[in-house]
Amino acid sequence: MPSKTREVDNLHIISQEELPTPAELKREMPLKGAALDTVLYGHHSVKGILDNKDHRLLVVVGPCSIHDTALAMDYARLLKPLADELKDTLMIIMRVYFEKPRTTVGWEGLIYDPYLDGSHRIEHGLRIGRQLMLDINALGIPIAVEALDLISPQYLQDLVSWTAIGARTTESPTHRKLSSGISSAVGFKNNVDGSLSVAVNAIRSASAVNTFISVTEQGRVAAFRTSGNPHCHVILRGGKEPNYQAPFVAACEEELRKAALPENILVDCSHGNSRKQYELQLEVLEDVAQQIIAGNKSIMGVMVESNICAGNQPIPDDPEEIRYGVSITDACIDWPSTEAALRKLAAQLKAVLPGRR
Repeated sequence: MPSKTREVDNLHIISQEELPTPAELKREMPLKGAALDTVLYGHHSVKGILDNKDHRLLVVVGPCSIHDTALAMDYARLLKPLADELKDTLMIIMRVYFEKPRTTVGWEGLIYDPYLDGSHRIEHGLRIGRQLMLDINALGIPIAVEALDLISPQYLQDLVSWTAIGARTTESPTHRKLSSGISSAVGFKNNVDGSLSVAVNAIRSASAVNTFISVTEQGRVAAFRTSGNPHCHVILRGGKEPNYQAPFVAACEEELRKAALPENILVDCSHGNSRKQYELQLEVLEDVAQQIIAGNKSIMGVMVESNICAGNQPIPDDPEEIRYGVSITDACIDWPSTEAALRKLAAQLKAVLPGRR
């Protein structure tokens, strides 16, 4: 490289590590058999709910983030029989979140730092993550993720039944373009301040024809043209104040009507809606149930942050000291509370849901 070029190119890059192409990883770890059947079931079910063809309520439940694959599998093994028990009323899918948005610094998730030590072994993270997703799908549990990175979906999106776009990225034009090409249904969270217009505009954008730059499965840079994603919807996650109550839901319905969009709303029981107090998720869930019983037809799903044990913990200097079953990001309700809450929700809504949509 000419000496003058070195003065302006890659000034702050200290190293680079080539990753396997998406095609190579998929050949090494293919989607097939029971896992493929689960993804197909997940796509069909979620889209059926959004299209008013499936009366069930979508329930996205699981850890705030995945940091321990053995723990994630233990949780999935608990969730599977409950999902089967309640399948006529609730369509349950598991949160398997590998990427965490950071406004400053912090652990970025299993893909970027799988060993929680700052080593950022991304190739390991991709392989660990894909294997876990294959294993959970093979159990018969469909998977939900948050799409944060613009390239990682090429490695993992074939395993996903539902995708969220977070409050900090819903406004991002590139994430809207990406969502227009994602195969699964996509939920857009309202802005962190609680405003709805960003999410509604995101749905309009992602539903339209778009073009964006990414990499092909062979690892080549390409311009992708999309037909638009017809299964986008709003996620009410609260803001400065909660926004799950009936007046806020009605206001969201009105915004969607004005934009000529389907009135499909998923309520996030955590984050701003629980005022960051994880136990309050149960109050949000009860309120949503009562809204549906009272005649609401727009709420098509709920999201709950849940783990085997309650609360959360900071990441210790020695990752071996992490307490089993406890979140290292947002605080979660524990498994007994989750199981009881979802059984109660199903019992409350079993007779109501078939006639509401």
